[in-house]
Amino acid sequence: MSAKPKNSRRSKGEEPDPAARRKQIFIGIAMGAVVGLVLSLLTQFWLWLPAGLAMGLATGAIMKPPRA
Repeated sequence: MSAKPKNSRRSKGEEPDPAARRKQIFIGIAMGAVVGLVLSLLTQFWLWLPAGLAMGLATGAIMKPPRA
């Protein structure tokens, strides 16, 4: 008999706090900018920077913010 632990703080359909979501997006963009900059410097191909920014934006939008 397996009992699933109940999460009293968050239900399945509850959205995260908008401030936490915004912070997560900015962290993702910053992470993508760093990755894009490093790749563009290593390969000397400047289009890695916008690709890194897009990757960071997508990552920040997909990930769930940590619980406060």
